[in-house]
Amino acid sequence: MADNTMDAGAPRSRPMTREEKKVILASSAGTIFEWYDFYLYGSLAAIIGAQFFTAFPEATRNVFALLAFAAGFIVRPFGALVFGSLGDLIGRKYTFLMTILIMGFSTFLVGLLPGYASWGIVAPIILIALRMLQGLALGGEYGGAAVYVAEHAPRNRRGFYTAFIQTTATLGLLLSLIVILSVQGYVNANFPMQPVVDLAGNPVLLADGTPQMITAFNAWGWRIPFLGSVVLLAISLYIRLQMEESPAFKKMKEEGRASKAPMREAFGNWKNGRIALIALFGLTAGQAVVWYSGQFYALFFVQNVVRVDSFSANVFVAWSLILGTGGFLFFGALSDRIGRKPIILAGCLLAALTYFPVFKAITHVANPALHAAQQVPVTVTHAPDDCSFQFNPTGTAKFTSSCDIAKAALARASVNYDSAEGAAGTPTTISVGDTQIASYDAGAFTGADLAAEKARFDSELAAALADAGYPANPAANPTIAKANNFFDIFTGQKLTLIIILTYLILLVTMVYGPIAAALVELFPTRIRYSGLSLPYHIGNGWFGGLLPATAFAISAQTGNIYAGLWYAITIAVMTVIIGAIFVPNGTHKKDIFADDNLPPKV
Repeated sequence: MADNTMDAGAPRSRPMTREEKKVILASSAGTIFEWYDFYLYGSLAAIIGAQFFTAFPEATRNVFALLAFAAGFIVRPFGALVFGSLGDLIGRKYTFLMTILIMGFSTFLVGLLPGYASWGIVAPIILIALRMLQGLALGGEYGGAAVYVAEHAPRNRRGFYTAFIQTTATLGLLLSLIVILSVQGYVNANFPMQPVVDLAGNPVLLADGTPQMITAFNAWGWRIPFLGSVVLLAISLYIRLQMEESPAFKKMKEEGRASKAPMREAFGNWKNGRIALIALFGLTAGQAVVWYSGQFYALFFVQNVVRVDSFSANVFVAWSLILGTGGFLFFGALSDRIGRKPIILAGCLLAALTYFPVFKAITHVANPALHAAQQVPVTVTHAPDDCSFQFNPTGTAKFTSSCDIAKAALARASVNYDSAEGAAGTPTTISVGDTQIASYDAGAFTGADLAAEKARFDSELAAALADAGYPANPAANPTIAKANNFFDIFTGQKLTLIIILTYLILLVTMVYGPIAAALVELFPTRIRYSGLSLPYHIGNGWFGGLLPATAFAISAQTGNIYAGLWYAITIAVMTVIIGAIFVPNGTHKKDIFADDNLPPKV
């Protein structure tokens, strides 16, 4: 490798050598593994929660839910600070090794960790600690991968080669979905259902005295994808041990120009801090909401709003990922010719202009019966100040007023409705066509009375919605899109749905394909790792990570299942405006190996 290392200050227009390409691909392979590990928990959160949290009182469960949420999203920027600083102090390669070891062993240990029934409260505490370590590792991984690849790439191919890093998040998600679907299908087909046991090892009984049963995958099979990740860890670790340090960083260290305090230098003065703010609001915030909308919110929407079963939804999204992933490389290469800024901002603008018709098309295609039922007028009449904004990212908040209960129930049932203000002090009512249902205030009832009132409301609402044409049982709805296996997609309905989802993935590739190169080019070598990591993970961890909860709250507040898209649209438009004004043009032509590489004044 040493013979192929170039002069970091020399022009980089030549093609990459075979060894340099090996570095890029090796770096990408390791990053796929990191994303695979991170997504496993998210995909299996409900199953894992049942193993570790359900035995606790509600207040304790809420604390653990908050901590799990923090690990997934809020902790990532802190990982960016810690490992970004280390990357600028000790080098890209060694920081790379640290993040992959932390992520790999944390994931493997999740697969080994006994559940609450075996270890009691120690088990969920350790689980949350492992999740925190995963979040920290991921916070340090992306910046290192982007910087390492960019500092090896030829100047005129920087967008194309860093786009390989951009595919890793999608490929990691795809890999996790395929592994989970494969293991789930095999385990459940070959092993019997298992009884749920309590701390004493006794079966948990249902109301009729029969044991509560769960599938073998839910009981123990979910551990297999976590344990199997140790193979990927070994491969990735071997690859990274063969890699050389970034030539730009080596040259800078040899010349004694490395930063002694990268955090303070990157964010402690307005000159560099301003660049971080431009990167956050003019690039990564909009990129994040388009990315999360096209991959995660689309999956959430298909499952929870359009009511497609989980297996089928995962199959359709997985196929859209397969078809659309090449867009990362296409738009990364295109950005080498026309620049990063116009492609990223065009992707944000297209998303803002097309999200409403695209998501409405998803409903129309995937669940025609639901789409037809949504034309029936539904009205919620409520007292003034009886409704809350139901923002609940951790799933722990309580909304007990009659209005909140009514709106949440309609939102969960994917009902579009109008709101009308009634007299003060009166309970909320729901009108479905000519049928009226009275809601209830959960704070006014206790015990059996509360259970009876809830059962009455749920029964009356379900009957009214069924009369209006809403499919009562999604599993028995003959018009809904359903895949019986991974290759069961060759009907007009399923292919059309996959094409629509692929369009959303292509928008993701527009904004995400060039983003690594764009961020790398904004910061000088001495603080590059630190500088780009923080705005990237704030944008994606906070702006993007809050998208599903915010979208649901907006939909429940407005009475329109599509209104939650306004969150993504607003952030995307903000990025288009700020990016157009403040993000410099022509960064794709810059020499990122000059230590004074700062964007020109605008």
